[in-house]
Amino acid sequence: MKNHPICLYFFVVLLTQSCAQTTDKTIKNPVTNSFSEELIIEGIQNPWGMVFPSKNSILITEKSGKLILVKDGEKTQIQGLPNIYERGQGGFLDIELHPDYENNGWIYFSYSSSDGDGNGGNTAIMRAKLKNNELVAKEILYKGVPNTTKGQHWGSRLEFDDAGFLYFSIGDRGNRDVNPQDITRDGGKIYRIHDDGRIPNDNPFIGEKGAKKAIYSYGHRNPQGLVKNPITGDIWNHEHGPRGGDEINIIKKGRNYGWPIITYGINYVGTKITDETSRPGMEQPLYQWTPSIAPSGMTFVTSEKYKGWKGSLLVGSLAFQYLERLELRNNKVVYREKLLDGLGRVRNVRQGPDGFIYVSVEGKGIYKLIPKNQ
Repeated sequence: MKNHPICLYFFVVLLTQSCAQTTDKTIKNPVTNSFSEELIIEGIQNPWGMVFPSKNSILITEKSGKLILVKDGEKTQIQGLPNIYERGQGGFLDIELHPDYENNGWIYFSYSSSDGDGNGGNTAIMRAKLKNNELVAKEILYKGVPNTTKGQHWGSRLEFDDAGFLYFSIGDRGNRDVNPQDITRDGGKIYRIHDDGRIPNDNPFIGEKGAKKAIYSYGHRNPQGLVKNPITGDIWNHEHGPRGGDEINIIKKGRNYGWPIITYGINYVGTKITDETSRPGMEQPLYQWTPSIAPSGMTFVTSEKYKGWKGSLLVGSLAFQYLERLELRNNKVVYREKLLDGLGRVRNVRQGPDGFIYVSVEGKGIYKLIPKNQ
């Protein structure tokens, strides 16, 4: 039987899970139990994105094409969603609120769309408002092209910065040798637009002939984490490497993050992608995981509820099924620990308006972390 790359990947994950190590062997990665977890929302198969419209409500995207509002413990399925092209890693993906949501009501989504020419689909960004449990005033702000029937690397995280610009990611869409390094093509990029979809006039490639003017950085593989650093205001991302080489990066205007010319990873079958891990003019990651943890979801902890956690970065692991806490000093990872070890494939993590950490786990639902020192 012919080996499939995805099957080989999971074989490698199983083979390396018992001996996973960081690239810095001085950094420990113990399991902690300084909290308990409470399953507060059950019965969601793949809770990809979540936001908190109010202190007593959560909006959750289900990858298969559902938007679920949970308010005071009661679930409501929202109507009026766009047409979702669910294929492979694609579907109904991230969700984010406008920074002034309380006054303007705008909600932002990323999803896989088959709109436009050609078979298959690509990543789209939409905004809409919620009225009587239905999406209204829907506006498509961006649609990646071309469509493709490949099912991998949609990217699709969303984040606003302090100036109100919206950042979003589109993965290389399985075309690593063409898309990431070509600024005239979508894919393998972080984008930056105004909240209404207009292109900022100070985006880095405005003056480049043929360039996609919404691009802010390029040379990415599959960014599934995007978050604003609450102290500096910088946008941070993490992205899946191949076999090894998952990365955390600080996103800078017009910079090239190297994929696939430089990488710390190799092909799933064990062959080399490149001999280079660095090159002048290409950014080095702030941190990289080898072997891959398959990162998903990311948030900074600003809450005082968890002793010693303030300022930490939380990242989900799909491959090893835990939540990772990384302590940072001067933009360097100085300590790691595992949370929720073995609970399941962590898809997302957010800090709620109440200061508690909420974690979505595939096949189970949404957990709330309860500190034992409360």
